[in-house]
Amino acid sequence: MTAMERVERAASALKVFPLPSAVLFPHTVLPLHIFEPRFRSLVKSALAGDKVMAMAQLEPGYEGSYSGRPRMRPMVCAGIIAWHEELDGGRYNIIVQGTVRARILEELPPDQLYREVRAAILPDADYHGVEEEQLRQAMLELAARLPPPVAQGLLQASARASGGALADVVASSVVADVERRQDLLCELDVRARLRSVLAEVSEVLARLAPAKPEGPVN
Repeated sequence: MTAMERVERAASALKVFPLPSAVLFPHTVLPLHIFEPRFRSLVKSALAGDKVMAMAQLEPGYEGSYSGRPRMRPMVCAGIIAWHEELDGGRYNIIVQGTVRARILEELPPDQLYREVRAAILPDADYHGVEEEQLRQAMLELAARLPPPVAQGLLQASARASGGALADVVASSVVADVERRQDLLCELDVRARLRSVLAEVSEVLARLAPAKPEGPVN
């Protein structure tokens, strides 16, 4: 069974990990250290079953009720626990592989320590346009201004992706601001997402010094 099939099957009772400091994109990975009892319970349950879980942001003003069940933002990223390590005291180190966007339709009754929702799965429509090549060219220019190990990782990641996946992979690498990342997660129009990510890369390029020329200068 593919990761997408597993997520689709889990959509009627999707386990959700709200984490205000992180936004997961499809086609990318996120390492997490799990220590709170409710999230240890979530991971334990997921590992015993389909390994599916989703990452969500909380609505503004959650701070006073973070340990409870504050409202979650509707757009989440569902994925698979691709690797895990169980630690002393029931803690875990895990890596979550993002699979697909999903929209929360309703939260299920609190029968578990963790939160579960019914969700609609939102795969990207196929799209191939000039924005892909423009973004790849911008990434080549960005790579020329970065240390080789970082540049190589960026180029390898973007070379394997296309369409909406290309936008997601680049956004995950380039966009640091959590609110902006959430905005891009909410963008379902692939063409618009590619253009938005291209604008983000262009802003980064504008802040960086030009690449130093190689070889002698006449």
